[in-house]
Amino acid sequence: MKNKIILSIGFLLFLFHAQAIQLLIPMDDTQRNHLKSYGMAYWVLQRDVEVKWLLNYRGGSFLMQHHPEIENECVVRGVSFETIPDAQASAILNEIAQPEVNQDAVSMNKAPKIAVYTPPNKQPWDDAVTLVLSYAEIEYDQIYDEEILDGKLAEYDWLHLHHEDFTGQFGKFWRTHQHMPWYQQEVSINKALAEKLGFLKVSEMKSFVTREMDKYVINGGFLFAMCAATDTYDIALAATGVDIAGPMFDGDPADPHAHDHLDFSRTFAFENFQLEMDPNVYEFSNIDVTNTRRVSRETDYFTLFEFSAKWDPIPTMLCQNHRNMIKGFMGQTTAFRSTLIKPNVLILGENKPAREARYIHGEKGKGFWTFYGGHDPEDYRHLVGDPPTDLNLYPNSPGYRLILNNVLFPAAKKKKRET
Repeated sequence: MKNKIILSIGFLLFLFHAQAIQLLIPMDDTQRNHLKSYGMAYWVLQRDVEVKWLLNYRGGSFLMQHHPEIENECVVRGVSFETIPDAQASAILNEIAQPEVNQDAVSMNKAPKIAVYTPPNKQPWDDAVTLVLSYAEIEYDQIYDEEILDGKLAEYDWLHLHHEDFTGQFGKFWRTHQHMPWYQQEVSINKALAEKLGFLKVSEMKSFVTREMDKYVINGGFLFAMCAATDTYDIALAATGVDIAGPMFDGDPADPHAHDHLDFSRTFAFENFQLEMDPNVYEFSNIDVTNTRRVSRETDYFTLFEFSAKWDPIPTMLCQNHRNMIKGFMGQTTAFRSTLIKPNVLILGENKPAREARYIHGEKGKGFWTFYGGHDPEDYRHLVGDPPTDLNLYPNSPGYRLILNNVLFPAAKKKKRET
């Protein structure tokens, strides 16, 4: 804390003397480490120094006042940077501001406080978001059901959902993994927690938690989810008050008329979907296309949409990248069936020939949410027990960049999309 105060004072004194030099972190192909560049921007924001996110300029670069401490930290982290005079920085900003140029400069002034909803027994490499947050050196807190029931969500600007099954069916691993120690441990932990918190069943606890997260977004929070946390979250919202879990999961039969009671007005992204009620089928609904898609690994790519930086800054921020085509990757939920996505949802990335969306975004109340299909952007088919991805081998991963765009998103001054 003492070092942070001293450094902050140093920044203020430096800015007071207004030396005419700025630091640019380029995010195009000249950048040695794109992922750690986001952590560098976060580190600067933690010290109350403004960072300008230059949308569509050299891959979404970062511009800030130069200070020796920032330069030294870039060197330590292996992040490429350029020192430029104020006159050159002003010329860049003037060029970006031209109405015919599809670019914009968005100010960021405060590092968002980040929470990851994850079980206490999970490791960082079980989830791509915690893996890249750790690699980029971005601080986050771990929270779970108990913290949410204690009202802790209100303390955070950004919430990521670990690969959770919010339907209370323990990932539907029952048929293939019911005798595995890790599966039995997961069931045991969740059942004990549900009992401790006063719920009769895990499915009831997860349903309550999803509704608390829903309130969090409505009140202005930002929610990000990947893989099965995306569709199971919406399924849980639609099935509020409806028993969709079989007896092997919660001790009593599912409602045989569950489909008739689904309320799609509650969901974030999806509507008119059909649940997969068979406990032996490793799937939750027809939202996910994993079992029906006909896409080979060699042709598995999705394309990012190009938005107007000045008129649609929010989706533009979320799509900043040095690549427009992103390698596909699988997961329990790989991609979303386009016909089941609500019309007010923005599709940020899609495989159009396959009629599947991979990266989607929307608003609810005062807040925002993003769903990203697949498990690990640099592990095409991640299986239970596979070794963790070493991000030192993928410092410029375009797929992981999309995650980190969302991490910085709450720091940016923005307005909601015009309708």
